[in-house]
Amino acid sequence: MTFVTDFADQAVVLPLVLVLAAVLAAQGWRRGAAAWLLATGGTLAVMLVLKLFAIACGPPLLRSPSGHTAAAALVCGGLAVLAGLGATAVGLAAAGGAIVIGLTRIALGMHSWAEAVLGGAVGVAGALVLARVAGPRPAGLPLRWVVVGAVVVVALLHGLRLPAEAHIRVASFDTARWIGLCRGAPR
Repeated sequence: MTFVTDFADQAVVLPLVLVLAAVLAAQGWRRGAAAWLLATGGTLAVMLVLKLFAIACGPPLLRSPSGHTAAAALVCGGLAVLAGLGATAVGLAAAGGAIVIGLTRIALGMHSWAEAVLGGAVGVAGALVLARVAGPRPAGLPLRWVVVGAVVVVALLHGLRLPAEAHIRVASFDTARWIGLCRGAPR
């Protein structure tokens, strides 16, 4: 399970998105590159806000929405955009990525069902935003360098992990305590 879930770690996803955006921009599809960056930044920002609130103040089954699940949905949906598929297929690809990674996160005991579903929903929404902002893939845009870039990033970085959750946890309690957001935040 860890092998599969590591594909959606931020140590892989963030460099992957940067490489994909750089390749798309270099090939002249600047709108597609900007869409990847915007959708990724927006998706991760929403997840950060949800985590900051949920960790310190959320109910027991919703303490840490799954960022891995959101990232998997976004990337799988984004790859469907690159393949030139329509919004329905993008949504299905995103949901498929969310289901696979969400199940691994649940099986590993890292998240509850509610946390995986919430992360998946945010990621699917991010993928649909990516599709909308990117628009149709330009005719004749070669994908070989996109594929090469993705394979290289995944081959080099799979298995590495960013300890973002620990930092977010500390920030969550500090923020909740500072603004008096909820009664559950430790003093």
